[in-house]
Amino acid sequence: MKTPVLDALKKLMEDKPTSFHVPGHKGRNSLIEWGKLIPQLDITELEGTDNLLDPRGIIKESQDLAAKAFGARASFYGVNGSTGSNYVAMAAITEPGDKVLIQRNSHKSIYNGLILNRLKPVYLYPNYNEKFHLLTGIDPKEVERKLKEDPDIKAVIITNPNYYGICSDIEEITRIVHKYGRLLMVDEAHGAHLVFSDKSAKSALEAGADLVIHSTHKTLPSFTQTSILHVGSHRVDLNKLRDRYSLFTTTSPSYLFTLSNEIATAYMVGEGRERLAKTLDHIQDVIEELKQIPRVSVFTGDDEDKTIHDLDITKILFKIGGLTGSRVDRLLAEKYNIRLEMADYYYCLALSSLMNEKEDFEKLILAIKDIAKNEPYGDLNMVSVNMPNPKIRMDLVDAYYAKKEIIDLKDSIGRISGSFIIPYPPGIPLLAAGEEMTEELYEHIIFLRENNIEIVGLMGYNKDQIVVIE
Repeated sequence: MKTPVLDALKKLMEDKPTSFHVPGHKGRNSLIEWGKLIPQLDITELEGTDNLLDPRGIIKESQDLAAKAFGARASFYGVNGSTGSNYVAMAAITEPGDKVLIQRNSHKSIYNGLILNRLKPVYLYPNYNEKFHLLTGIDPKEVERKLKEDPDIKAVIITNPNYYGICSDIEEITRIVHKYGRLLMVDEAHGAHLVFSDKSAKSALEAGADLVIHSTHKTLPSFTQTSILHVGSHRVDLNKLRDRYSLFTTTSPSYLFTLSNEIATAYMVGEGRERLAKTLDHIQDVIEELKQIPRVSVFTGDDEDKTIHDLDITKILFKIGGLTGSRVDRLLAEKYNIRLEMADYYYCLALSSLMNEKEDFEKLILAIKDIAKNEPYGDLNMVSVNMPNPKIRMDLVDAYYAKKEIIDLKDSIGRISGSFIIPYPPGIPLLAAGEEMTEELYEHIIFLRENNIEIVGLMGYNKDQIVVIE
């Protein structure tokens, strides 16, 4: 048979694009000679190789070392990305039917975790910064208000930093959650590197969160699909967590992923920490240079927005006047062989890591400078990209398992969604199962589609159909 995936990946490898997207290793065969070790180390549980689902030997020792490196009470290697680790963490601190306070702009995996664990969400909305057209941080006062209003909330789940590198006041949020006797889970998928630098924003583990999930593959030199679930306090029942870990984790866990987690962590304990410090210094210089280019704006915060407590500058968020982010993204890919993590209507996100070389940043600067100088201005309509606050018509779990039908998107106003509608990236639902499609939501979805934003959840060849409740 033909091998279209292999052919495409070979071509990509031959093109040697400059990576400002995940994974954090940036396609460089670094740290150890992986090429010589694969497939020899793709093994199963043998005498002396331990078992990830019941570690008692080398894997237990490795996870204990990882816990020490990150400053956790215990750490568990994940082989199904932060998605799998989120499922485990949510199951470990709840029981079916529990209410949980979740950040509305959470990743799809958190919503899936609600369904799998049969939980009832109470939504916590981030601030929308109209000046910069950005979803920014979570107001700690809003967390406290929600916990006061609803004593049945059992746990709080937030994302920090968010996809754009914006960090909420994680210490104050932790203090409030613990004040009310609740558990705090932090999806810190994009912040695995934070604990390894004094120049970075504070990690949720350092702030005292109970459970923290890291996508080691996003910002550390680890393979895609690797993550680590950290226990940060004695409030978490480790026996229950181990049981749920075994429930959600494959019975054929990858030793290559397990090893990649170990190697990346070991690197950060040593040489990686110094390399990260130098990279952060260089990124600061890059940001200053980009800010000097006419038409180019780099988001570096907003003193008036109190929900922005800190920034993770490895996420370089920029825009070019008179051009949509998606247009700039295509130009960078097609003309300059630079691949970004994400682009939306306003912004482009260059996601860097300590594995980016100086020449990568130099190429990015030159390309942006060239586009800003030569690309003609377009007509941009100033539109709000704030998160909608849809009406919840059905319980999320009930809606997910209800009888459904597929209809044309244009006929969906007033109907109850039977699935998730998710612009991807960043993988945050606009509409969840059980929520009503409004005219405002419909128009926003059309706007995203017309601006070449990929939307997961729409059906049909032209993405013009939707799943609704019968």
